[in-house]
Amino acid sequence: MSQAHPIYMDCNATTPIEPEVGKLIRHFFEEEYGNEGSRTHEFGTRAKAAVHQAREQIARLVDAKIEEVIFTSGATESNNLAILGLAHWGRSHGKTHIVSSRIEHKAVLEPIEMLAKDGFEVDWVAPEKNGRIDPAKFIQRVRPSTLLVSLMHANNETGVIQPIAEVADGLADHSAWFHVDAAQTFGKLLEPLKNHRIDLIGASGHKIYGPKGVGILIVRHRKKQKTPLTPLVYGGGQEQGLRPGTLPVPLVVGLGLAAEMGEKEHGARAKKCVEFRKKFLAAIEPLKPKIHGEEGQILSHTANISFPGISAEEAMVRIRDLVAVSNGSACTSASYQPSHVLKAMGLEKEEIVGAVRFSWCHLTPEPDWGAMVSKLKK
Repeated sequence: MSQAHPIYMDCNATTPIEPEVGKLIRHFFEEEYGNEGSRTHEFGTRAKAAVHQAREQIARLVDAKIEEVIFTSGATESNNLAILGLAHWGRSHGKTHIVSSRIEHKAVLEPIEMLAKDGFEVDWVAPEKNGRIDPAKFIQRVRPSTLLVSLMHANNETGVIQPIAEVADGLADHSAWFHVDAAQTFGKLLEPLKNHRIDLIGASGHKIYGPKGVGILIVRHRKKQKTPLTPLVYGGGQEQGLRPGTLPVPLVVGLGLAAEMGEKEHGARAKKCVEFRKKFLAAIEPLKPKIHGEEGQILSHTANISFPGISAEEAMVRIRDLVAVSNGSACTSASYQPSHVLKAMGLEKEEIVGAVRFSWCHLTPEPDWGAMVSKLKK
């Protein structure tokens, strides 16, 4: 087959929007444009009801209460609020130790590094060669003074799924707050995020076929005790005083619908991604690719691959008219730094320099596999 345009295969950076979600967002931008904080007229009442419904849709996805759903601008803000927001409580209670992994997204690494500069002690746990954190080694780092344990659900570069259930079990008798960056798995891997030992969950709308500019932080209560977060921004008291500012109602309702669709269509979407993966891996097999991560422990819609004898930059240039891919996290792609994730995994320099990330979804059409392989062979 011949292609008129490149196929988008960078869904870990951002996803296409579901048509139904896009239609709902436009309706709330153009017709139902009331402020949900306005209590004196019908426009505000309808907006408030729509936001409430979105909270219910999101809460149901992770088995949370609606009052545990805090809207933010995205996972980066959510993760910052979860991590930096615990600092004041930690200092006042003598809890100044943090455990996290070396493969976290910058939205987790950098706020933790800020706390380290401010007197907190941090244990950084490296992954195994397969990109997965050993849960036993991870839990061993926890001490009586540990305030926070932070581990991503799946890595954005490799797609390797991390053992958050095992870590949650290991924290059963410990008071440390457990934070999970679920940007890559919210609405995709459903059951693990329903674990009530996970106190804080960060996610973004634009990773689940919803709008950019909106996200959530799930702040679970422990036996009716609220997680002791201090806000990072002040002025208005919205979102239970944790995140003030007028809610972007169109984006919020779009995220709510995207979450609901993620639950209802989970099986069909997963099946499409698995089928796409099989065809993709079969097509590139003659190139003898090196897949970074262990099959069976990788998200079905992600593949981080090095092709022998070719750099990532050259590979992307060769196939850019066929597929749109990346060589790492979209948040750091402008810096051209070697991947901190692949370095932490202990990969060889040639593998790191050659690594290309392919990521797709249930909306991704198949590219011309033969043409793509041919261009990578030359």
